[in-house]
Amino acid sequence: MARGGRSAVRMSDAEVEAFLAAAMKVQVATINPDGSPHLTTLFYVVRDGQIGFWTYASSQKVKNLERDPRITCLVEDGEDYFELRGVSISGEAELVVDQDRIREIGTAVASRVVHGVDLGEIGAAEVERQVQKRVGVLVKPIKVASWDHRKMTEAPHAEH
Repeated sequence: MARGGRSAVRMSDAEVEAFLAAAMKVQVATINPDGSPHLTTLFYVVRDGQIGFWTYASSQKVKNLERDPRITCLVEDGEDYFELRGVSISGEAELVVDQDRIREIGTAVASRVVHGVDLGEIGAAEVERQVQKRVGVLVKPIKVASWDHRKMTEAPHAEH
């Protein structure tokens, strides 16, 4: 690893913001009743510095968050060791049950999935249909860790 250890590969706040803005999917971990992790992947948006997504109200992750609001989110990228980069956010989930706010989050996520193209009447109708079944989740960050192995300056080693 480059001199400076972990701090040498840590992303700046601006790099974290740009990375989260560019990525589409987040891995979300909640805590099952038996203490084991429940891990899923979702599309997300960043709203006021928080990861936001919507999901079915009856989902296991929502049941877990109702019982224990602790959550960890991981956004990562890269194939080769020296390309790996990511952001891990541990925090507390706010469950959004107000339909106007759910609609806002859902519309933002759906728009992002179609790369900002206007959803049109059909897309808006589908979001509206989904609002009745879903809740929004906003992740209030407590701890953020980041890494970008592209910042390493040593030549690649045979073993990692």
